[in-house]
Amino acid sequence: MQAALSQLGVPYKFATAKPFVAFDCSGLTGWAWEQAGVSLPHQSQRQYNVTRHVPIDQAMPGDLLFYYTPIGHVGIYLGGGKMVHAPEPGSVVNVATVHWNKVVGVGRPG
Repeated sequence: MQAALSQLGVPYKFATAKPFVAFDCSGLTGWAWEQAGVSLPHQSQRQYNVTRHVPIDQAMPGDLLFYYTPIGHVGIYLGGGKMVHAPEPGSVVNVATVHWNKVVGVGRPG
């Protein structure tokens, strides 16, 4: 979580994972978990496929939150109903409120 939070304000750029330069959603989550020694593929559906799935009501800080069907977005749960993510073109890495009704899965890396 701390690695992802260190990138607040970094611009979104599709298919990118460059610290202090640009990230897309899965680039941010993959890079952040890599700082903790866990390797994840670059693409939200692939990250979902390789993580251990847990019930949404059991999400813990550090878990990955996945959105849309098919899965097309991922962020890192911070706890307290907040997440850090790289949301879309024209935006930056930021902390946002989790919209639990739109979360389609929770993955626990490691």
